[in-house]
Amino acid sequence: MSEETPGFDEKPEVPVDGTPDEPKAADSASEEAAAPAGDAAAQSVGQEAALLAQLDQARTALGERTADLQRLQAEYQNYRRRVERDRVAVKEIAVASLLTELLPTLDDIGRAREHGELVGGFKSVAESLETAAAKMGLQQFGKEGEPFDPTIHEALMHSYAPDVTETTCVAILQPGYRIGERTIRPARVAVAEPQPGAAPKSESSEGDTSSDKDADAPDKG
Repeated sequence: MSEETPGFDEKPEVPVDGTPDEPKAADSASEEAAAPAGDAAAQSVGQEAALLAQLDQARTALGERTADLQRLQAEYQNYRRRVERDRVAVKEIAVASLLTELLPTLDDIGRAREHGELVGGFKSVAESLETAAAKMGLQQFGKEGEPFDPTIHEALMHSYAPDVTETTCVAILQPGYRIGERTIRPARVAVAEPQPGAAPKSESSEGDTSSDKDADAPDKG
């Protein structure tokens, strides 16, 4: 009786789970791995483009805000200059109004000084008031002998005089006052004009000299 060796003639059984198909599964896995890598690259490019667009928008917004800030700064500087001009103008008006009210008192002090009545305690008070007014910018003007200027002089009396060559202030009836370049009261004066038809003094002198020479010349006849 012959013995049969079990298993030599048997074919290996094929597993039910599809083990022979493992190489195909590996190929599918590599394709799936490659696909996400491509998508990631495309996504990265898209994100970069979006960031660049946002950066451009931010730059544009920054330029607009910078221009707005510059305009605001310019408007603020103009506003400050206007406020400063208005402040100075209001101060000058207030000072001029106050000093204008003091002018009659200063006139009384001047008349008292001319008559020798500015003595004692009254003199000290008067000088203190004049000093305070000068510190506030008040300036007195108007002198005898200066040419008449209608912009700063007010003629209250008029006469003719042989010794003047132009309209001249011959008496200061009331001094004028100014603050800086602003006249708050013109000087009230008496003026004198040259005699009508009178020759200028220089021509008269030359004529007199010629007459004297003619009189001193010997008579040739």
